[in-house]
Amino acid sequence: MEKPDHVLLHLPKQCTICGRPFTEEDLQEVVSRRQVFDLPQPKLEVTEHRLGGVECCGQKQYGEYPADVRASVQYGPGVRALVVKLSVDHKMPLEQICTLFQDLFGYELNSETVEQALEEGYQLAAPLEAEIKAQLKKADVASFDETGLRVGGKLEWLHTASDAWYTHWFIHPRRGEEALRSEDSVLKDFTGWAIHDFMPAYYKFTQAKHGACNAHILRELQGLAENGSVWAKEMQAFLLELYGRAHPLQGEEAQEVWERYRQILSQAELEEPPPEPKAGKGRPKNTPGRNLLRRLREHEGAVLAFALVEGVPFTNNQAERDLRPAKGKQKVSGCFRTEHGAKVYARLQAVISTCRKQERNVFETLHALFAHQHVSLVVEGR
Repeated sequence: MEKPDHVLLHLPKQCTICGRPFTEEDLQEVVSRRQVFDLPQPKLEVTEHRLGGVECCGQKQYGEYPADVRASVQYGPGVRALVVKLSVDHKMPLEQICTLFQDLFGYELNSETVEQALEEGYQLAAPLEAEIKAQLKKADVASFDETGLRVGGKLEWLHTASDAWYTHWFIHPRRGEEALRSEDSVLKDFTGWAIHDFMPAYYKFTQAKHGACNAHILRELQGLAENGSVWAKEMQAFLLELYGRAHPLQGEEAQEVWERYRQILSQAELEEPPPEPKAGKGRPKNTPGRNLLRRLREHEGAVLAFALVEGVPFTNNQAERDLRPAKGKQKVSGCFRTEHGAKVYARLQAVISTCRKQERNVFETLHALFAHQHVSLVVEGR
């Protein structure tokens, strides 16, 4: 740094010939410099807010406390932003946050204070969540996925909609169509390209255009190829070769892609054994290869969208990466005790994820939120 916070000058103690002690007045030149970046001794600063009264025009008039100053003694926006960041972003259990606070600042922070900060953050972040949902609903391309969470001792589902700029999470007891049509869902109002896996519920939303996650397909094809499937090996090679080409393909190139894709599927029809007859009622049982073949036929446009439509990705890695923090949170802190607690975490983690995508400082954003300052996550002209 050109202007360090502190400068310590190290002189020789005394002359090695006459023994005269040296002082700073004897300095003739600085021969070298070394800088140490360190933390100052942590301490809490106490700010006292006072209301003043002024008498004018025969009437006494009084000031008002700031919106975030609501009690005679309380922790400020910096403390609340810190504990929320530690709980959500760094996945720390409440007890560890309290212990760390005591070690750093010498104040006993109880778990109820942390829970109150999380609840306040949840309420203050509601407008930011609404902004994120609105931006994702009008996106050209968005990724969708879901994963299970243990909430109150039972399985619930964490759903995400995301792109390179925004992340939205919501908790729902169901995995499929009921959740995707709920008030919290982005997909029910989405008209762009929705990237996801082959879960049938996603394809119920016909107002959107659909792109398949080819990473899932490649894994299934690999399993079939290892068991001797010729068509699976050819389809795997075809998709990987197609992925390496410049996109989007048009005209004759696009037509050749369609023809080659359907040729491999026709080969698969001959190679895959027919469904096994089943005694009694019910549909015959298909092999894994025939099940995959059926999906590749039904959703051929979704499988090839990455090569034919500009901006459509090859995989659903965006959504899968955005869901990953939830698994880390559960491994470190355990399951959520209540559904509301899971919803608090989901909203705040989605806001933090969005800040990171937009290269915003997470702590500064949370601090501004708790200080009741205006915060917006809308990126103009993206």
